[in-house]
Amino acid sequence: MFVIRQAIPDDVELFLKLAKMVHFINLPPDGDIILDKVRWSRTCFARVRDGEPDLDTASMNDLHHLGGAAGKSPQYMFALEDPETKRSVGASALIAQMGSVENPNLYFRLSRREFFSEDLQSGFTHVLATLTLDTSGPSEIGGLILSPSLRGHPQKLGKLLSLVRFHYAGLHRDRVQDRFIAELMAPISATGDNPFWEAVGRRFINLTYTQADQFCAKSREFMISLLPKEPIYLTLLPTEARRVVGAVGRETLPARRMLEKIGFTHTDLVDPFDAGPILEAVTDEIPLVAATRRTEARALDDETRATHSAIVSSDDADEGGFRAVLVPARLHGEELEVSRRALEAIRVDVGAEVGLTPLAPIVHTAAAARDASAASEGHA
Repeated sequence: MFVIRQAIPDDVELFLKLAKMVHFINLPPDGDIILDKVRWSRTCFARVRDGEPDLDTASMNDLHHLGGAAGKSPQYMFALEDPETKRSVGASALIAQMGSVENPNLYFRLSRREFFSEDLQSGFTHVLATLTLDTSGPSEIGGLILSPSLRGHPQKLGKLLSLVRFHYAGLHRDRVQDRFIAELMAPISATGDNPFWEAVGRRFINLTYTQADQFCAKSREFMISLLPKEPIYLTLLPTEARRVVGAVGRETLPARRMLEKIGFTHTDLVDPFDAGPILEAVTDEIPLVAATRRTEARALDDETRATHSAIVSSDDADEGGFRAVLVPARLHGEELEVSRRALEAIRVDVGAEVGLTPLAPIVHTAAAARDASAASEGHA
């Protein structure tokens, strides 16, 4: 049974290996940065577990050694653990507040401007990109990465890595903001290049796409100082650069579709590096967040009686902190029944309080129903 747990320093080697394979938002291929993020994440998980309030900006700056730039906001990194090797094979992250007045987010805001000639009786509509500083500080999901060998797994492990972030947000609603954003990757070449960056960013910042993105993990000042403040007419860009504005890469399509299904909508903002789209959602309107609750776990001895698939977790599991699994569960009102194996995986006993996010109802086939009935009669 695959388990989602909080990331630990032993995961850094795997995270770095995966980050070097494909470019990922919020997870640069830099071992020191990843280790800083993991250390800061452990501090943030511990503060939640111990009921301590989030750190204010001054306190976070004092603790920069626990998370470097990542310490600017509480961040929770999750790792997917292989049941056989007990080693991580994937990751995802929840950033409680992305940006602030002191450290704003940067985007290009897209707008349209129409031109018309009375003499020619014709005109054009141009799309403009204007650098925008966002100080509102929404929560953000990011850093989703999965070992290539497990992509397409029947247990949909990538989906689990994504959904666990909303499960955690629902359990700790006071730790996240009223709005969520998701920055999706635009198409990137095998060599890590992006045509929008080459056509725009590289003209003002003499760094490769990868170098600029890595440096942004430490500071955004260079972007504010060097990128143009005037609107950019996208008509002037090469065709290849225009095509990626607001688009996503092939590997990101499933993530975009999943976010759209749970209420995320497109904005008029794109990433200043690759022009990937920014999606957003009101936190309390995300169904997964709204459906998450705490309840007492009872034992389900016959999984054929399960009514739903569900994420079940423990915030304070013995020897490991947060742990979660996606398992068949029987829901009856506020009651929850899951297998003893699932409770062992999150290291709690029957009767313990657990976090619960119901997902899809389980549809039992007629054959399965007959088998369940026969087994029940034989047991009786």
